[in-house]
Amino acid sequence: MQIVIRNSSNQPIYEQIYTQIKDLILNGTLMEGEMLPSIRGLAKDLRISVITTKRAYDELEREGYVNTVGGKGCFVAGTNKELIREENLKKIESHMQAICSLAKSCGITNEELLTMFQILEVEE
Repeated sequence: MQIVIRNSSNQPIYEQIYTQIKDLILNGTLMEGEMLPSIRGLAKDLRISVITTKRAYDELEREGYVNTVGGKGCFVAGTNKELIREENLKKIESHMQAICSLAKSCGITNEELLTMFQILEVEE
């Protein structure tokens, strides 16, 4: 598992860790039951505070993405298919809002957007 911390980001470090691990779980890179690196180990690898790493793991657990087993570590929780679908729908909506704003500023109609989407869909 590779986590990249960007010091130039406005996003807090714990949130960067949380987001990257969540994305790895949602896209299936991290599978149910798979053990995450220890809090201390990840903190050492990333050269950050243990408190920062713990905050990210606590957030993941609070959201139901991981389970902590005392004395054993943190494991990827069983994923709820509906949760994954909802997360992906939110991402799609966000991208679509950006597309609509850009299209509007360029004078592109909804029909033209639909045609572009259909062409892209056929090409894949």
